[in-house]
Amino acid sequence: MTSVITLLTDYGLEDGYVAACHGVIAGIAPEARVIDVCHLVPAGDVRRGAAILAQTIPYLPKGVHIGAVDPGAGGARRAIAVEAGGRVFIGPDNGLLSWAVHAAGDATAAYEIRNDDYFLHPVSPTFHGRDVFAPVAGRLCGGLKPSSLGPEIPLPRLVSLPEPTSQLREGSVEGEVVSVDRYGNTQLSIAAGDLAALGVRVGDTLGVWLGRRQLALPYRETFAAVPPGELVAFADSAGLIAIAVNSGDAAQRLGLPPGAHVRLSPSP
Repeated sequence: MTSVITLLTDYGLEDGYVAACHGVIAGIAPEARVIDVCHLVPAGDVRRGAAILAQTIPYLPKGVHIGAVDPGAGGARRAIAVEAGGRVFIGPDNGLLSWAVHAAGDATAAYEIRNDDYFLHPVSPTFHGRDVFAPVAGRLCGGLKPSSLGPEIPLPRLVSLPEPTSQLREGSVEGEVVSVDRYGNTQLSIAAGDLAALGVRVGDTLGVWLGRRQLALPYRETFAAVPPGELVAFADSAGLIAIAVNSGDAAQRLGLPPGAHVRLSPSP
C-alpha cells in the first residue's frame, strides 16, 4: 500500500476535528502524505460527499481514502474497508463510498472494521473519523492487510447510493441534479456526449424543462461567456452539464436541489 491517505469529511474548518485526524495519522504513519479532498461537504449530505469523492478519485494517487460524512455515527451502521482498483476506501457503510468505489473499478473485497486493536482508545461514538478511520488508515499505510480489520462482507450487501442516470428519448435527454457546489452551480447527470448525440453544439441554445417550467439557455464553454447575472449551461470539468449564473447562484434562482428532474433538448 502506498503511503498516501486522503480525507473527505463534513467537519468544516471552524473546529479542530480535521487537525485531530491529521494528528492521529501523523502519530501512527508519520511518513504518510495526507491529501485533504474536502472538509466543507454540507453537514450530513452523503450524496454530495459521494459525488465529490467519485469525481476526484481519478486524479488522486492510489492509497487509503477516508470518507467521513456520517449522520449515522454511533448507530447501527457498519464501518467498512473496501478494496477497489488497488485502493482501500474506509468509512461508514451508508453509500458515501459507493460511487468512488465504482469509479475506481468496482469493489473486489470488503471488510467490516471491527478489530478494535487498531482503534484509538477510548473510542468516541460520535467521532469515528478520529478514533477509527484515521488510525486504521495509518496502519494500512504501514502494511496492515484490510482482511485483518474484521469479517469479510459479501459485496452485494454493501450499501450503495442509486447511481445518477440520464436517458435519451424522443429528441431530448432526461436526468437529475447530481450536486450543487459552493457557487450554486447545478451539476446534472447528463453528459456533454448526450447533448452531442442530440446534435447540440457549443454556441447553440438549449431547451430546459424544470418540471412545468421551460427555459431557453445558451450552451457555452464557460459561465464567463455570458454577462454577469445571466444563466448559462456548459460542460464542467467532469464532462457533465452544469447550469450556472455568471457571478450568481443558479440553484437558488431556479430552485434546483440535488435530485431534481431536468430535461434538455435542442431549442426549436
